Amino acid sequence: MDQIITLDSRQEAALQKVADKFVALHHGNAMKALKEMIVLNGRLQDQIDALKRRQHQ
Repeated sequence: MDQIITLDSRQEAALQKVADKFVALHHGNAMKALKEMIVLNGRLQDQIDALKRRQHQ
């Protein structure tokens, strides 16, 4: 993990609301939701890395 992020109580509440909705989309299966989020984040990171490579060419 590159960095640890600290959230204030308002940000934490907003994140919890989004997380609850995401888990609900997976019929309450938190592990399935977590795995999907990891895959989605990996894809986003790949896109960011590709953009960075293009900028440095």
